[in-house]
Amino acid sequence: MLISDKSTRSLADRVAMGLSALCALHCLLLPVAISLLPTLAGFGLDNEEFHLWMVIVVLPISLYALISGCRQHKHNSVLAIGFSGLAVLVAAVVLGHDVLGELGERAATLLGALLVAISHLQNYRLCRGDSDRPRVD
Repeated sequence: MLISDKSTRSLADRVAMGLSALCALHCLLLPVAISLLPTLAGFGLDNEEFHLWMVIVVLPISLYALISGCRQHKHNSVLAIGFSGLAVLVAAVVLGHDVLGELGERAATLLGALLVAISHLQNYRLCRGDSDRPRVD
């Protein structure tokens, strides 16, 4: 049984939304968890490698889902929002806390993850034909 392009794109949108949520949770909750549970500090989840690997995983999934979705529904603003979010995520990884500072890096990562999640949610809804939902355009 072959998996259709539509179901693959739908899965990619859902995975990308989940990864965006994971990224946001990591940024928001890890400092609290580390302060409450010092043993978590040894796991290395608060380093640049985590952000790099998240971007490496998110980029191809997001690009595939958003580009193929926009080919179907023709709402290019979804693509623009998604690409903007991906660009912010890449900038946060490239510039890091050395250039942006700890707070700046965290803010950029959260903004990028939010934009990516919004674009995937809108893409998912438009591809499913949920016309009763508000549009990004």
